[in-house]
Amino acid sequence: MTHPLHDIVLPDDRTEFFPVVVEIPKGSKLKYELDKKTGLLMLDRVLFSSVHYPANYGFIPQTHAGDGDPLDVLVLMQEPVYPLTIVRARAIGGFFMRDDQGEDDKIVAVAVDDPSVAHYRHHSELPPHLVKELLRFFRDYKILENKLTEVEEMYDRERALKVIEGAVAGYRAKSGWNKG
Repeated sequence: MTHPLHDIVLPDDRTEFFPVVVEIPKGSKLKYELDKKTGLLMLDRVLFSSVHYPANYGFIPQTHAGDGDPLDVLVLMQEPVYPLTIVRARAIGGFFMRDDQGEDDKIVAVAVDDPSVAHYRHHSELPPHLVKELLRFFRDYKILENKLTEVEEMYDRERALKVIEGAVAGYRAKSGWNKG
């Protein structure tokens, strides 16, 4: 069986696109997590707050982020996609956050195969209210669990690409994660 974290190949040049494995569809209140041992999705929880994921949410394969998980990505596109779907995405920005699970980055990307968003190259091109919604979701989604989150303002595409390369290097430094 193919493991979504280890077996999906990254392109050598990740500036134009990279694969994202979607864990959570846009509009969902279900928080799925990849089980690193089996490669299956596990329901972590149903969100406590009256919020839903504002974009398809997943990770870049063969990455290791600051929180010990693969690097998180919000993929902007018109439609929600099924969990474990691979979407070709391009980074346009990101933001840094802290919560009870640690510190990590969230990359903001667009689906390169969705004509409604494929033209975006930088987060500053997005509708301002959409950017506010993305950041607000992560500021609010754990409030009713009595857990605090700190979310910094969105950063640019160049920093996002550096974060991605750092996460790829982190994965490779670990010689890949042990599947079992």
